[in-house]
Amino acid sequence: MNRSPEEIATANEWSGKVIGAAIEVHKHLGPGLLESAYHACLCRELELRGIPFQRQLLMALEYKGLRVENAYKIDVLIAGTVVVELKKAVEAIDPVHEAQLLTYLRLSNLWLGLLINFHVPVLKDGIMRRVLG
Repeated sequence: MNRSPEEIATANEWSGKVIGAAIEVHKHLGPGLLESAYHACLCRELELRGIPFQRQLLMALEYKGLRVENAYKIDVLIAGTVVVELKKAVEAIDPVHEAQLLTYLRLSNLWLGLLINFHVPVLKDGIMRRVLG
């Protein structure tokens, strides 16, 4: 994929802002809550910071001429650019979680994603940033 330097810089800036917002949420809540609580609080923090987002975005996919509506759901889409997937009920991010994020990126024609696991003592240990080729 050919990306302009401006596109890369913008996506990286959004990514950094989302990570900052997630750290703020984790700092106040800590680990152990339901994923829905983190999701709601992260979206509130994004609102407070003026970060444009869509939540629980149902997406369609095309397969050999078949359109499948509501085939997958992106937890949070930042500025139409960065896919954010949240995990809570996991001790660690597994390869299947990373594969899920990469699939969502590929199917949505996006290239930058964050996988955030709030079930860690220090949130920086629960953040995985992935770029699709």
